[in-house]
Amino acid sequence: MDESQDLAARINDWSEHSRFNAWLGLEAGVATPGDITLHLRWREEFGQYRGFLHAGIIAALIDNACGYAAASIVGSVLTSQFAVRCLRPAVAEVFVVHARVVKPGRQQIFTAAELTGLDMDPSKPFAVGDAMLVPVAAVPSGE
Repeated sequence: MDESQDLAARINDWSEHSRFNAWLGLEAGVATPGDITLHLRWREEFGQYRGFLHAGIIAALIDNACGYAAASIVGSVLTSQFAVRCLRPAVAEVFVVHARVVKPGRQQIFTAAELTGLDMDPSKPFAVGDAMLVPVAAVPSGE
């Protein structure tokens, strides 16, 4: 297994251990240190009243992707702050969120993300966002 496949497998394992992410059904796509792609298959319960992807799910996708991009470099992180800008209604069978580390640091990691649809023009994202994350000591499960 190469480094990219190993990192994608670790991200999938992390997602399976997060009840929210497991419920979402997040799947890692391409994954290299500091650069992560996640996929999410559309389900009706992800929709808002008009049938578009709900902004809360959009925010969760951007937050998760940014977190995984940062964690792939520094280990355990928590989001300190993040911002999401919804650019157009999000409709796709499979959503793709791509995040990358913009600037790593010892105390803060800056990331950016874009949400598109699989097989759609990546220059026309549904939403963009950024996050600042902070490294944290790993917390044993159950605490």
